[in-house]
Amino acid sequence: MDNSKYKSVLLIDDSYVDNLINSKIIESIHFADEVRVINSPFEAITYLEKAAKEGTLPDIIFLDIRMPAMNGFEFMNKLEPIKHLLPSNLKIYMLSSSLDPSDLKKVKENNLVTNFIGKPLTARALEEI
Repeated sequence: MDNSKYKSVLLIDDSYVDNLINSKIIESIHFADEVRVINSPFEAITYLEKAAKEGTLPDIIFLDIRMPAMNGFEFMNKLEPIKHLLPSNLKIYMLSSSLDPSDLKKVKENNLVTNFIGKPLTARALEEI
């Protein structure tokens, strides 16, 4: 699919249903050629470390804020040691069904996070990226 806006997207979310919905929306509007889903933040860190070294990082990461083993903010802290390997044009969007003001504040304060998007993803939200 050469008509896609981006080459690759990574979804990091522990919810099977959210991943299914989000990946279908991404595919239906040809947002990305490839959608990779990782439901464990720990596996996602390992994947990103390897991808950074290989130069195969996704263009965009959609990261769930609320995950039981490691929340999105803890995940972002784990990225700190490899942030020098991340390209400056990598976009990280944090996803949540919650509109907790403290979460929104943390998103704005984190220089690695591009923005916050309410769950589930919508075609309109993706078109605005």
